[in-house]
Amino acid sequence: MNKTAALKFPHLATFSKKRALKRITLNLTSDEAQNLEKYCEQTGRQAIDVIRELIQALP
Repeated sequence: MNKTAALKFPHLATFSKKRALKRITLNLTSDEAQNLEKYCEQTGRQAIDVIRELIQALP
């Protein structure tokens, strides 16, 4: 980050530990996709957040 950007956006100047990300593709049946979409609509959450939370809850 350059100095100008750091001065204009000081909250961006502090970097947290970067996590390595891995992209995955998830194939769902029509029923599974509908269930996920319905849940997301009801809760106001994005599918990626729901899936990530479920994965994090695994032992």
